[in-house]
Amino acid sequence: MLIATERLVLRRFRASDAARLAEYRSDPGVARYQSWEAPFPIEKAEVAVRNFAAGSPDVAGHFQYAVELAATGELVGDVYVRLHDNLRQAEIGFTVAGEHQRRGYGSEAVSGVLDRLFGRQGLHKVTGECDARNAASAALMERLGFRREGLLRQQTFIKGEWTDDLLFGLLSTEWSRD
Repeated sequence: MLIATERLVLRRFRASDAARLAEYRSDPGVARYQSWEAPFPIEKAEVAVRNFAAGSPDVAGHFQYAVELAATGELVGDVYVRLHDNLRQAEIGFTVAGEHQRRGYGSEAVSGVLDRLFGRQGLHKVTGECDARNAASAALMERLGFRREGLLRQQTFIKGEWTDDLLFGLLSTEWSRD
């Protein structure tokens, strides 16, 4: 376990997570604003889980936290962090399985990661980016104190269309756990 919150455990991915990862990433509603296509085959999930498990949250590069319910051990999502080479900045992203959305798990998981990034790792700033049509992701970041810092018009060509991206940022001095 890397992070524990009131209802969640954020941990390293393991091989046994591949089927569940493939399941929730295959949900068209979950995949809509993400970089992957649905369905997400089990073979891709197995490779992804191996790659996720190989990373470290404490060194520059990519790390993906598996998010599970503390009460049941069910994998309900993941939180992505790209720690910059300077070890003072990071980008964050998050996914919650469709049947577990709107229960506060995304906010709780991201809050736990932000506590680690700002408190334990001493980061200066964390950024997030989302498709401008993804109102739920934008609202989650805003609830956690991220400020909207920009709009990149027709920035990303994904799934056959150009999309606008919203940019968000949160400074360590702005992070507060009420």
